[in-house]
Amino acid sequence: MNSDNLDLQNGINSAEAEASKPEPKPLLIVNNLRKTFPIKKDLIGRVTQELVAVDNVSFVLNEGETLGIVGESGCGKTTLGRTILKLHPSNGGEIIFDGKDITNYSKSEMRHIRTDMQIIFQDPYSSLPPRSTVGDILSEPVLVHNIVPKSEVREYVLELMDKCGLRDYYFERYPHEFSGGQRQRICIARALSVNPKLVICDEPVSALDVSIQAQIINLLKELQRSLGLTYLFISHDLSVVKFISDKIGVMYLGAMMEFGRKEDIFSNPLHPYTKALFSAIPNPNPDKKMNRIVLKGDIPSPANPPSGCRFHTRCPYATERCKTDVPVYREYEDGHFAACHLLEEQFGIEPEAKADTPVEA
Repeated sequence: MNSDNLDLQNGINSAEAEASKPEPKPLLIVNNLRKTFPIKKDLIGRVTQELVAVDNVSFVLNEGETLGIVGESGCGKTTLGRTILKLHPSNGGEIIFDGKDITNYSKSEMRHIRTDMQIIFQDPYSSLPPRSTVGDILSEPVLVHNIVPKSEVREYVLELMDKCGLRDYYFERYPHEFSGGQRQRICIARALSVNPKLVICDEPVSALDVSIQAQIINLLKELQRSLGLTYLFISHDLSVVKFISDKIGVMYLGAMMEFGRKEDIFSNPLHPYTKALFSAIPNPNPDKKMNRIVLKGDIPSPANPPSGCRFHTRCPYATERCKTDVPVYREYEDGHFAACHLLEEQFGIEPEAKADTPVEA
């Protein structure tokens, strides 16, 4: 067979393989999720002022994917993750996990699916009990949820430790005897001890040195490949998010500003806020000039968010309309969503047009 025919046959085989791939299955569907915290109450207990931490956020996360959530500190990333896990009760919207609407699940109902939803916390120093050994920390959830028979727990934990790069003689040691990177490996092992489907990674490498960050990120990617895990990865480090994520959501003041595939977001950011964030990424080439976009002013208080577009107080392109009208969150390119009046003008969309509904991650 000559090279032309071989290339043609390879092309046909690739196309057939692509067509035979199963459709991605949604694991987590979030519709218009809202979370507020009361600040002031009147004499009879009614809330008179509240802080809006998460405001009408929607997305779909498929099995085996990694969705990166980025934004400045205080934009609601961590609250979004904790509300999805129902560590905070939501104030509106829907949370559908693995085909079940868990929005109004009680604590006892949530107990049955806790093994499928786990979290890796930001600080490996404060998230481990100091008086328990590594063996006890990892064995406890296995015993509580009856993952394996009691006689097999030690062997199960040692195998899990090996997967996470922990030596077997760490079993009898205490958290204070480990470095930050080793502690985070213990936290990862604890999250995986109950065989979860979804793991919410709440800035899991922000407290670590850069060299250790790379090790932990590579470990997370390897565990995802071997165990078929799905990640919701929360971070403010855009370079880390770019490396690990399949799709990215950009949050500002509790709302989703832009959402899309990683390649689309980085090659063609649509929202002015996303462009400003990406302009702050350090460039390793000293000869290349940085086109830094400096945002003026501070982030408004979520207890008193601005009217209209939440970003208009810092946006260099803001108009009078931005101050009064809330921009529609819509799809401007295939799988690429944003909420901005400027984009409506650029794409020739009439202001009266209605929003497209939920985003698929």
